[in-house]
Amino acid sequence: MNTPLADRLRPKTIEEVAGQKHLLAEGKVLRRIIDSKNVPNLIFYGPSGVGKTTVANIIAATCGKKLHYLNATTASTADIKEIISTIGTIEAQGGILLYLDEIQYFNKKQQQILLSYIENGDITLIAATTENPYFYVYNAILSRSTVFEFKALSPDDIKEVLIRAKNIISSEKGKELIISDITLKKLATAAAGDVRRSLNMLELCVLTSENAENTEISDETAEEILASNSVRYDREGDEHYDIISAYQKSMRGSDPDAAVYYLGRLLAAGDLPSACRRLMVCACEDVGLAYPQIIPIVKAAVDIAEAVGLPEARLPLADAVILVAASPKSNSAYNAINAAMADIERGIGGAVPRHLQNKHYDGEDAEIKGQHYKYPHDYKSHYVNQQYLPNALKNKRYYEYGDNKTEQKYKAYWDMIKGIM
Repeated sequence: MNTPLADRLRPKTIEEVAGQKHLLAEGKVLRRIIDSKNVPNLIFYGPSGVGKTTVANIIAATCGKKLHYLNATTASTADIKEIISTIGTIEAQGGILLYLDEIQYFNKKQQQILLSYIENGDITLIAATTENPYFYVYNAILSRSTVFEFKALSPDDIKEVLIRAKNIISSEKGKELIISDITLKKLATAAAGDVRRSLNMLELCVLTSENAENTEISDETAEEILASNSVRYDREGDEHYDIISAYQKSMRGSDPDAAVYYLGRLLAAGDLPSACRRLMVCACEDVGLAYPQIIPIVKAAVDIAEAVGLPEARLPLADAVILVAASPKSNSAYNAINAAMADIERGIGGAVPRHLQNKHYDGEDAEIKGQHYKYPHDYKSHYVNQQYLPNALKNKRYYEYGDNKTEQKYKAYWDMIKGIM
C-alpha cells in the first residue's frame, strides 16, 4: 500500500484526535465551534505533526463543506482566485472553506488580497502556521480570526497512536506485527511531540523487519532508525529560538544539567555557531564581574570547538557550559552599559569635560584643552578625585557593585581609598 501510514491513520472524528484536549475536550471553545457547524475564520498555530490539518478536515466534514487546500510555500494569489471562481457552482455549495497551510510564507500583499475575500464573505479561512502568528500574519487577518495554539503531543499520547497503527498494520498484512512495549515508548519519546514523525519511523521499522511469518521489530532495528531520525529543528522557526533561549537561561539560572542538555540539542542539529555565540554572551552578561577570568576561559573553549569541529567540539563546549552554569553570577556590567546606552539614546550628556580633552589636537583651542587634568599616578594609591562625566551627568551612577565576593572585594578596596564609609 503506497499511501503513507500517517495518512491511513488520519482521524475522521474529534474523538479520534490524539492530544489537544485543551482545545477539543467537551466544553472547550474550539470543540463548541466545531459542534455548532458555524465556523469563523481560524488560525491554527503549533509545531508540525500535531493535528492541525486533521482538525481542519474534520471541521469541513462536520460542516458539510469541501475543504480547499493550499500551501503558501507554493501557492499564489492566482490559486486563490481560481478557488473563488467556483462560487455559485455545486462545488461551492455552503460556501468556500480554505485551508491555507504555512500562511507565514504569504507576503503582506498576498495576505491583503486574501483579506479582501475574507471581508466580503467569499472565503472562510482556516490558516495554519508553525510560527507565532502575531509576528507573521497580517494584523487585519488576525483581528478577523480566532487563534488556537496546538501543542506537541506527550509520549503517552503518541504511544496510543502507535498501538493503533500496530493493529492496523497487522490487519492489513494479515500477520502479526511484533514490537515490544519498550520500543514503542522509545519511538513515542523520540518523536518529540510529532505524531507524523513517530508513524514514519514505525513504518520504516516495518519495512526493514518483515519476513514470511510475521513482522518483528527488534530493539536493534529500532535503535538504528532512531539514530538516523534524530530530532532536528528549523533554524528559521520558533523552536530554534526557543532552544537557544532555554540554553542561555539554563546557564543563567545555574542549572548545569539543563544547560548541557540544550547544548546537546543545538549540537545534534549541527548548530555550532549558536552554541558558541550564546555561551560567550552568557559568560559576559550573566557571570561577568563575579568571575571575570571566565571570559578568556570560555573564549579559549570556543576557539578549540571551532578548530576541531563536530563531534569533538562537544567536549570543550560542555566544559565551558558547565563552568558558566556553576559559576557565581553578576549582571552589574550588563546593567551599567544598558543604563549608559539609554541615556545616550535619549540625548543626555554633553561635551567631554575640558580637562579630559585631547591636548594633542591641532585645532585653534588646542592650548586650553587638557588643562587642569590630574594624573592619577601622581597621587597616593594612584587615585585622585576629579570629574570624568559630562556636566549634565556628573553625579550619575551607572555601575552598582554586585553582591558577589569578587565585586564586594573591589568595593571594599575603593571605599577605603576614596574614604567612603
